[in-house]
Amino acid sequence: MNRDRLPADIVLAANRIGPYIRETPLDYSPYFSELTGANVFLKLDNLQHTGSFKLRGAFNKVLSLTPDERKAGCVAASSGNHGAAIAFAMKKLGVTGVIFVPEQTSTAKVDGIRRAGGEVRFFGTDGLDTEMHAREYAVENGMIYLSPYNDEQVIAGQGVCGVEISRQLTQVDAVFIAVGGGGLISGVGAYLKSINPAVEVVSCQPSASAVMTESVKAGEILDLPSEPTLSDGTAGGIEANAITFDICRDVTDRYVIVTEEQIADAMRAFIDSHHMLLEGAAGVAIAGFLDVAEDYKGKNVVIVVCGGNISRETLKQVI
Repeated sequence: MNRDRLPADIVLAANRIGPYIRETPLDYSPYFSELTGANVFLKLDNLQHTGSFKLRGAFNKVLSLTPDERKAGCVAASSGNHGAAIAFAMKKLGVTGVIFVPEQTSTAKVDGIRRAGGEVRFFGTDGLDTEMHAREYAVENGMIYLSPYNDEQVIAGQGVCGVEISRQLTQVDAVFIAVGGGGLISGVGAYLKSINPAVEVVSCQPSASAVMTESVKAGEILDLPSEPTLSDGTAGGIEANAITFDICRDVTDRYVIVTEEQIADAMRAFIDSHHMLLEGAAGVAIAGFLDVAEDYKGKNVVIVVCGGNISRETLKQVI
């Protein structure tokens, strides 16, 4: 992958997917600003179609396929949000396909994929196992595999979130992003740093599944177990040779790991103060900021609220 070209690819993606996605609000948060002394802005991708930022990468990838590739059909692997996004994009563009999800995927996310028009099949208990199976299925059936993060077009699509942030707020000092496979932080971080190298890009992960953080520390992608976490959208391993690894390492300035208690506290604070739902991964980004907020007093901080797809059962646990 030509990383020098990524910001330009993100601009192209913004133009390509613009007619299909929603430009989500960047809302000033009186509550979190008063609490921390920073100027906190929330990028509300929980209000995106299908309830997650994943729609950006999904549309950019499907729109980039040739007519023959679209005709062959697509296969995706997802803990839910990528699957719903791919199903939504395929239905809009007249493409058929199959979505594989881990067995423990929340019912809310599975229902979301089905409502978006996707055929759901279950495989494995770890996101990486599900991805490997989906790739094999695609090869065996002559279909196109659509990675949730390990794909140039997907990363460029996710980076459109950064394009919107730059339009909505002139001065961004720091951006906090939950990280799983690294597609969102790769795209957003690369774009924001291309227009302002001084912006601080902060990776946030749950202690139960901090694979990217530990991999960057080790200098290579590690095969680590993941424990149960409220942040199911970021849980699981990272595909070997994932192109996001190098980008994450290069664009990320700080790594924050948070506990399940911190995630739940952050989610409750957001729900109470902003009267909206968010999923665990979004809670990770908020919790990550709150953990180090002392360092950002007086600064303009953006927290990406990456999704709002939370099951009723998980919501009960949180509140």
